[in-house]
Amino acid sequence: MGNSPDVADVLAGYERLVEVGVGRRPDVAADLASRGRDVTATDVHEREVPEGVAFVLDDVTDPEPSVYAGADAVYALNCPPELHRALLAAAEAAGAACLFTTLGGDQPAVPVERRTVASGTLYVAREADEDPRSGT
Repeated sequence: MGNSPDVADVLAGYERLVEVGVGRRPDVAADLASRGRDVTATDVHEREVPEGVAFVLDDVTDPEPSVYAGADAVYALNCPPELHRALLAAAEAAGAACLFTTLGGDQPAVPVERRTVASGTLYVAREADEDPRSGT
C-alpha cells in the first residue's frame, strides 16, 4: 500500500489538535503546525517543541479540561494501552475526535476503527462531535 497517507496527512484534516505525550518526537506536531494547524503538545515532563506548537504540562490521566477545550482532535503517537481510556475520556469531554497509534504489537484497549497509514495503523476511537451552533 504505497499510497497510504501518513499520520500527519490524516490529522491535517482537523484544525485544532492536542498531541498527548509528545515526548521527544515533535515531528508530527511540527508538520501540522507548518500546515497552519493550531497544535498544542502535552507531556508529563517539560519538553522542547518546535516553533508554532504550544506546550502545556499535563497528565492525561488527570487532565486539565481547558487544555483540550475547543480541540477538534486529541491524538497520541506510540500510545501505551494503559493510556487509551484516559486519552479517549479527554477527547470525549472536549467533544473532539480521538486518534492514536500504538507501539509494535500493542492492541487498542478501547473500541476503534482502523485506518491504514504509511507507518502502520492509525486507530480512531471516536469522531469529533458535530456542533449544531457552528453550522458544520
